[in-house]
Amino acid sequence: MRPRSLDDVVGQQHLLGQGSPLRQLAAGSDATGPAGPSSLILWGPPGTGKTTLAHVIAKGPGRKFVELSAITAGVKDVRRVMDEALTARDLYKTTTVLFLDEIHRFNKAQQDALLPGVENRWVVLVAATTENPSFSVVSPLLSRSLLLTLKPLTDADVEGLLRRAATDARGLNGKVELDEEALAHLVRLSGGDARRALTALEAAAGVAFGDADDTDGIAGAGGDAPVRIELKHTERALDVASVRYDRAGDQHYDVASAFIKSIRGSDVDAALHYLARMLEAGEDPRFVARRIVISAAEDVGMADPTALQTAVAAAQAVQLIGMPEGRIILAEAVVHLATAPKSNAAYMGINQAIADVRAGLGNGIPAHLRDAHYPGSKQLGHGKGYKYAHDAPHAVATQQYPPDDLVGRNYYEPTGNGAERDISTRLERLRKIIRGK
Repeated sequence: MRPRSLDDVVGQQHLLGQGSPLRQLAAGSDATGPAGPSSLILWGPPGTGKTTLAHVIAKGPGRKFVELSAITAGVKDVRRVMDEALTARDLYKTTTVLFLDEIHRFNKAQQDALLPGVENRWVVLVAATTENPSFSVVSPLLSRSLLLTLKPLTDADVEGLLRRAATDARGLNGKVELDEEALAHLVRLSGGDARRALTALEAAAGVAFGDADDTDGIAGAGGDAPVRIELKHTERALDVASVRYDRAGDQHYDVASAFIKSIRGSDVDAALHYLARMLEAGEDPRFVARRIVISAAEDVGMADPTALQTAVAAAQAVQLIGMPEGRIILAEAVVHLATAPKSNAAYMGINQAIADVRAGLGNGIPAHLRDAHYPGSKQLGHGKGYKYAHDAPHAVATQQYPPDDLVGRNYYEPTGNGAERDISTRLERLRKIIRGK
């Protein structure tokens, strides 16, 4: 099912616009314009089309394609390719495209061996990596190449690929019919990886054909009707049960709601269950991380101020690490939040303050708190009588801070849970001093 041209490629449309470096390379000797072919570094997750793009480029006219893997190749192999490429260019006017898979596995000396050929354009290097090139590729090679970032395939991309594979002559040639539930299961488990999706489809087809008898119309058994691949076949083929979860429907919101309410209710086991359910169903871990950050502020609050730090760190770490290891980070944050003391006092406080603002309360700002730095402000009385808090004992001065109509109004009412026990006592003393009571 590997595409034969760039028009057959699924996904990565941000890299395939007219006149893009990939289009120019694929056009080969037919490419227009004065610019020569550029060496490329393709960076992206597995199964997003790095090898596929390299093979499509190789089909361009006037191209000689050489493929090496950094897992098995060494400096000797690289130098041999460079020598052959120089000969092909000078004698046959043919450009050699060197596809180097897993370039991050090359050490510095091995990567340096590529530099003369790339710089002198003996070869057009197309290197693929799943690691960040900024850390895994030497700077001289980076500066001589274009870095193209491939994105994980969307669900729609993978679904289209599977439907095509079921009907295409190079795939299952219409001998199977995909049940919608089975298709959705395959898409969820693919994780944006086209290779994984096709492998899963092939395995499920094998189970479906094994279950069918001679009357099912298997090609070669005398019938013409396609074999239907059902959810039970995908579950047996992949040994993974289907999780009912619609990322755009009610299950998305229901499971997320149950997840947050379990954290709020301090049931760490239920919270971990719903976390696992979302992740196994292919939910975006960044969505889960955002919900955890919100819960840390809304439900734990100042009862454990470190909860928000953990949640934010988890959200950043998930983006840095990705899946599947990101599940460990999310689980740690969930355990912290679910077992932490709870307080929604800060959340309720800002809601009450907003309600008063919307009701028109809070007119004006006391003159002594207004900006007194611009010319003419002192004539307006701005800053007059302001008490610098650090000059007062314990850096707390008796002074009016809210507008006149909100004097004495309390928004934050700490609970007796966790760290707020101490905050409650301190806040009572602070309000007495500030309000002069």
